Formats: sequence, C-alpha cells, structure tokens
Amino acid sequence: MEEFALAGHEFIELHKLLKVTAVALSGGEAKVMVAEGLVTVDGVVELRKRCKIHSGQTVECNGNTIAVVE
Repeated sequence: MEEFALAGHEFIELHKLLKVTAVALSGGEAKVMVAEGLVTVDGVVELRKRCKIHSGQTVECNGNTIAVVE
C-alpha cells in the first residue's frame, strides 16, 4: 500500500492521483482506466474521472492501493 499526502490541499481529482502516483503513465490513460471501471474508491467502482479524493479515502487500481492522507 502506498500513501499519498495531500500536502495542505483539500482534495485531488481521481485521474490526477492515478497519474502522480504512476499507476497511470498519463492523464489520458488514467481517464480511460476510470471510464472502463478499473478503479475503486473505498471499495466502490468509481466512474467519475474528476471525482474529488479526500484524506482518509483509499483508491485501488490494477493491484495498486493508494491511501490518501493529509
């Protein structure tokens, strides 16, 4: 499990999180992964590319787990 710190921000958009954590190679690839239903947020499939991810949430995709912290 990887941790991602929001570093003073309130949230990060889902597709940006996948890109900055290198789960996706590009923002475009991240958007496709979300659209294809390959990403879950707190165990539920998330289809919104710009879904706001807040501290305390967990994102999973392709065997990668990201815990978002403050």
